Amino acid sequence: MRDFRDDMIAAIEGRPVDRIPWVPRLDLWFRANQLARTMPPGLEDASLEDVCDVLNAGLHCVIPDFKGDPSPEAELDRALGLYNLSTMPYHIVLEGVERRVTTDGDRIRTEYHTPEGMVDTVVRYTEDMRKAGVTVSHVEQPAIRDVKDYAAVGYIFEHARVEPNYDGINSMIQRVGQRGLVTGFISLAASPMHLIQRELMAVDQFFYAMSDHQAELERLSERIALYWQRVLEVAVDSPARIYLLGANYDAMITYPPFFRDHIAPWLGRFGQMLHQRGKYLLTHTDGENTGLLEHYAKSSIDVADSVCPYPMTKLSFAESRAVLKPAGITIMGGIPSIALVRSSMNDRQFDEFLDGFFREIDCGDRLILGISDTTPPGADFDRLRQIGRRVADFGPPRR
Repeated sequence: MRDFRDDMIAAIEGRPVDRIPWVPRLDLWFRANQLARTMPPGLEDASLEDVCDVLNAGLHCVIPDFKGDPSPEAELDRALGLYNLSTMPYHIVLEGVERRVTTDGDRIRTEYHTPEGMVDTVVRYTEDMRKAGVTVSHVEQPAIRDVKDYAAVGYIFEHARVEPNYDGINSMIQRVGQRGLVTGFISLAASPMHLIQRELMAVDQFFYAMSDHQAELERLSERIALYWQRVLEVAVDSPARIYLLGANYDAMITYPPFFRDHIAPWLGRFGQMLHQRGKYLLTHTDGENTGLLEHYAKSSIDVADSVCPYPMTKLSFAESRAVLKPAGITIMGGIPSIALVRSSMNDRQFDEFLDGFFREIDCGDRLILGISDTTPPGADFDRLRQIGRRVADFGPPRR
């Protein structure tokens, strides 16, 4: 078996490898096809590791399974953007907070009673989501719907206790072994203000608040920042070599000035903490990156995960690579998910896409090849095999 873990580390560090690491994200595809009994012939009873072996691919260990954790606390506070997964490098305890949880079908309502008021949330996880392999529940009602909710939310975060939780991730690292590089999951939000935007408020309400309640919003961000710093300080010393902080940027929502002012400083801070320990920072850059690449280049990140090029976004792979590679940033991903779906690309178009893509990767260094964002349930398995053959034919990355 190839040592994909070492190959991925070499790609991150810009060192030579004898083949581009091919590490497609397959977890959603695998769960959906297992449930639907539509696994490829010969793989009906296969494990995810077996599928990777058939594809001569590494095991993708970046995004956790949010539903597969045995702990009852794992996603109890999902609507706050908080998780307590057993494989995360830290554990959160909400102090001075009383939860009241009620379930109604596929909806879960949670009330948070604090000395500074009460907020409530509703999350939903449907059968259709399960069939699609999705493990992140949908926030139907966010915690903040009025400026009066800021105080209670601020209290929750300011008083949250953060504890080391290293055993689970250490066990995962041992279990995965050479198959892949296990990523320490910090948060899908990259910073306190990003957390407010993506988890705690509806997006339209957030932008209204930036205009109408800027001072209150900044104060809330400052209270969350106390918790955020505690998380980084605890997590950084776990056994993980690489960590995920932040995901799903977009040129419209996390527009360049917002990214510069509210996201980049926290990525930079955590990146410096990691680099002092010989570790790496990964952030999940799967959206429309027009105008954001230059900010990624200045943010102390080591891996731009799930870079998704044209035709799913405006930027070609070559355009992204031209900015990120000189900054010492390794791209993970690169193949847009629609390329694997026959209804989106016929065989001729797929072959032409691959021809162009392997020209765009140039010498192939600082690349961990994968699917952006993930392999869809309806992907053609033969196309995954074909990409693997192209990787083998390409040979060693050149410098």
